[in-house]
Amino acid sequence: MFGIGGGELIFILFVVLMLFGSDKIPEIARTMGKAMAQLKNATNDIKSEIQKGAEANGFDTKTLTSFTGDITSEINKAKDSLLGDTTAQIEKAKEEIDDITGPIKRQM
Repeated sequence: MFGIGGGELIFILFVVLMLFGSDKIPEIARTMGKAMAQLKNATNDIKSEIQKGAEANGFDTKTLTSFTGDITSEINKAKDSLLGDTTAQIEKAKEEIDDITGPIKRQM
């Protein structure tokens, strides 16, 4: 769940308990649950409106799905190229740091 381990989750719950107290936690959980439900409903409404608009303009569901899939694949390609460039720059910076600190470490 979000890359959080069991120990970290227990620590977070402990901190929340210390900050808000045991009497406020159910109220906070209820409020968060309602907010999540509203967000889910809004997302579903937006999706249905997009599908209705696409169907009204002559797009079928398959065309719309392939179109969004193409957009997603292009976004992923751009992300990969950016991350690849960043990784190469990080490796180059590490090599430069090693070149600079190498003589200093030998003198110690």
